[in-house]
Amino acid sequence: MNRIIEINHEEKFIRVQPGVLLKDLQNFVEEQKLFYPPDPTETNCFIGATVATNSSGAKTFKYGSTRNYILALKIILADGDTISLERGNCYAKGFNALLKTDSGKTLCFEIPNIKMPDTKNASAYYCKENMDLLDLFIGSEGTLGLISEVKLKLLDLPQNVFSCISFFPAEENALDFIDEVRKQSRENNNSADSQLKARAIEFFDRNSLLFLKEDFPNIPSDSHAAVWFENDFTENEDLIIEEWMNLLTQFNCSEDCVWIAVNKTDQDKFHVFRHAIAVKVNETVTRRNLKKVGTDNAVPVNHFRNYYYWMKKIVEQENLKYVVYGHFGDCHPHLNILPRNEQEYLKALELYSKFCIKAVELGGTVSAEHGIGKLKRKYLQLMYGEANISKMAKLKLIFDKNKILNIGNIIDKKFFNI
Repeated sequence: MNRIIEINHEEKFIRVQPGVLLKDLQNFVEEQKLFYPPDPTETNCFIGATVATNSSGAKTFKYGSTRNYILALKIILADGDTISLERGNCYAKGFNALLKTDSGKTLCFEIPNIKMPDTKNASAYYCKENMDLLDLFIGSEGTLGLISEVKLKLLDLPQNVFSCISFFPAEENALDFIDEVRKQSRENNNSADSQLKARAIEFFDRNSLLFLKEDFPNIPSDSHAAVWFENDFTENEDLIIEEWMNLLTQFNCSEDCVWIAVNKTDQDKFHVFRHAIAVKVNETVTRRNLKKVGTDNAVPVNHFRNYYYWMKKIVEQENLKYVVYGHFGDCHPHLNILPRNEQEYLKALELYSKFCIKAVELGGTVSAEHGIGKLKRKYLQLMYGEANISKMAKLKLIFDKNKILNIGNIIDKKFFNI
């Protein structure tokens, strides 16, 4: 199940089996001067898995998650029947839906009428009025059917990419810079007046920089925060650098505290820097025979700054070690608590629950990109309520009446009387 079936240069799509590795697909299409934007941290993942989890990554700020690039799916249901879905061909009527299997069987069901957050979100089934029914299977975490083939949308490969890691003397400077870049990028995406259009905006707090200092000794010692960003561009390299440097200096970032990459070799090194923090967190906690406690919440932009400060204050009040990094362009922080013993681990879990409750109160999500799986089911109930989870369980039984596909993922077994 790891074949590339077809690539169409004119219509810009590729058809693959689900066992194709993301890195192999990305390398293959780039050789054809095409581009597949979704970029989860782990590129050794299967394409089928990225569809099942609606994977995202740093470039989600500009390009969106995997969902945006799914043109068609072939699904094998639990009873062996199959469904072939093409985007734009099958919609719900309100919250009522009808699908025909390839054998001609008709499946009628109701889409749960839930209020999905207006943020980056990977929490349970995609449910919207008059939705394209293809979207139901994207992010369903293996609970509705098995993906046997995927048709993906491709883009033209960007001519040039400007990548930069900038170090700030104060956290406020970095956060103000991110606010301005987020605002300008949104405005400029539909304008030709400026090339300043970030495709990724990632943040590192002071604790993260201190954590990484041993492996990256050239991190400026007086830095209190850093921002890594990337920008596709087509024109003069000097112009795009000048535009970004002008903006950086407005927020107290000196040229001496900026790392720049305009070739792929150096850009790959920046990606190593970006991903090193997650690896180091995992290694540190594992050495202590404990589990990582890291947030995956996202909140609306108007609440983000206060939410971020509030989380940090609570962790510091409990005297817990932590680092914060992540997708601040999408108002999606990863606050990782680093417990030193079992007692601190249990306290970290308490705080995690508080963070999820607060995110939901603010109109955000309990999971922006990592999904629900089995560990976050109680937080999903917090977000949508038991009545809506029951409706999701009924929907699942339409496609899996014998309850054999990933029971326990997303929906607790109790909703199936198991």
